Amino acid sequence: MLNKKIIVITGGAGLIGQEFVKAVVEQNGIAIIADINKEIGKKVQNKLSKELNTNNVDFIKLDITSKNSLKKCIKYLDNKYGRIDALVNNAYPRNKNYARHFFDVEHSDFVENLGLNLGGYFTTSQQFAKYFQKQKHGNIINVSSIYGVVSPKFEIYKGTKITVPVEYAAIKSGLIHLTRYMAKYFKGMNIKVNTLSPGGIFDNQPESFLNNYKNNCLNKGILDKSDLKGTIVYLLSDMSKYINGQNIIVDDGFSL
Repeated sequence: MLNKKIIVITGGAGLIGQEFVKAVVEQNGIAIIADINKEIGKKVQNKLSKELNTNNVDFIKLDITSKNSLKKCIKYLDNKYGRIDALVNNAYPRNKNYARHFFDVEHSDFVENLGLNLGGYFTTSQQFAKYFQKQKHGNIINVSSIYGVVSPKFEIYKGTKITVPVEYAAIKSGLIHLTRYMAKYFKGMNIKVNTLSPGGIFDNQPESFLNNYKNNCLNKGILDKSDLKGTIVYLLSDMSKYINGQNIIVDDGFSL
């Protein structure tokens, strides 16, 4: 379905990123793991290449907050493949003080984390869009969250150490509107921009949380990372050619 499309996945070595890489390769695309940690990124590249029995997994070190790093990445991929078909903005940079409770968050940390993440998504989209404009086609998918759509359901975290960081809510909601802005701004450039907003993804959370979460869903409850594969493939494929500026929610009804 992806017909040798060259697809860059930032944060491709992470929990969800690896699943996106698998989805791309399984649909005959070429997945580029773009990650800031070279050691982990190369290990994931080798692991997935063996697991999928493929040569269609590549790796490049990338810092999404650095314009210089982004320019080097784009130049390298253009020289190697001759084109870049899509960008999946999936990385999640943050500082050491990220995820403190609301009353403990310092202004400087709040601003820094928004700059690293939302600012990183902006800069990455900006640099790839410049390339896509010259290329005359491109596709950007920003990974947001249901907590960019609805307010947190704090009650489901009761009795656990899990919380929803205030930075997370600000970043993910801002990203959804940034997506709409870019989609409109790129009118006539043949660059489409959409957001994928997943619900909770299973990552060995406490049983009490999983039960509380499921009570807010319609069927399954918390999702497996593989549950996002169909949607990401659809948004990357030509089947979604005229889906633009949209936020696609995959959450088993949690946000209803």
